[in-house]
Amino acid sequence: MKALVVATPNDKTIANLKIADVKIPKPTTGQVLLRVHAVGLNPVDYKVVEGGVPTWQYPHTLGLDVAGEIVAIGDGVTGWQVGERVSGHGDLTKNGCFAEYVAVPTYQLARLPENVSYETAASLLCGGLTAYTAVERKPNLKNVHTILVHAGAGGVGSIAIQLAKLHGLQVFTTVSTGKIEYVRKLHPAAIIDYQREDVSARLDELTNGRGVDLIIDTVGKAEAQKDLTRLTYNGTLVTIVDVPDIDAAEMFNRGLSLEVVNLGGAHLSNNLAQKADLGRMNAELLQLVATGKVAPLIEKVISFDQLKNGLQAIKDHQVVGKLVAKID
Repeated sequence: MKALVVATPNDKTIANLKIADVKIPKPTTGQVLLRVHAVGLNPVDYKVVEGGVPTWQYPHTLGLDVAGEIVAIGDGVTGWQVGERVSGHGDLTKNGCFAEYVAVPTYQLARLPENVSYETAASLLCGGLTAYTAVERKPNLKNVHTILVHAGAGGVGSIAIQLAKLHGLQVFTTVSTGKIEYVRKLHPAAIIDYQREDVSARLDELTNGRGVDLIIDTVGKAEAQKDLTRLTYNGTLVTIVDVPDIDAAEMFNRGLSLEVVNLGGAHLSNNLAQKADLGRMNAELLQLVATGKVAPLIEKVISFDQLKNGLQAIKDHQVVGKLVAKID
């Protein structure tokens, strides 16, 4: 089969990636073999190339987000049938899905609703499940009224905005100047142009100086550090990139909470319930899309041969919305 691979440990750039012929994998215990129909592209796909992963064996097949059809079943698998349409978010330490076939553990899978295409399903995984974890799993929303979602035009932010609105939250989001019009269609309560506005000052205006109940940080440690000062009493910061330095007295005095999202960490854990939640969250998000409550926001569907160009476009910040590749 053809696959997009990192051929050797010395290949550290997107330009070094190669489309190669590799053996079709065989599903092991607890796995199924998928014929790949569509894959989602993410920033992490090129970042792991640049950084490398110690457990990789070469050539290593890239790709985390897959939608396809079950064509074979490994030992010990129950409840899944050949011919079912499924999607799942993979383990970056294992061979991935930028290929014609991939073997995956069943815990990460969800069945596609009849009205959800392979392309749509593939677009919802890494970014979508990160957003779903950040909104639906980590914070307690019982007394939350306002939320700041950083990078509202991104794969995580665009889904997080929609999920927050389903909970009736007043949503503020930060975006760059050129992406404001794109984010307008998500109808947040306020869009903050971080290139032209002081984010903290604007939030003070929007909340009458009280601060925000919940912040989802998709930027990094420096921004997360500022976010702690932007929270109201009993506020919660959910970070998906890095953790800010903690002032214990300040956290205690203001009743603040810090939550960390590490979606891929579930694969490496020994917690079977948390592993299974990857598939459960996937199924729940697919239902929201199937019923029209969440839009996948696909910008473009490309071909297998364009995967390298797609990853480069993501790295160069040329993609607004989600990029998906059709494999078949």
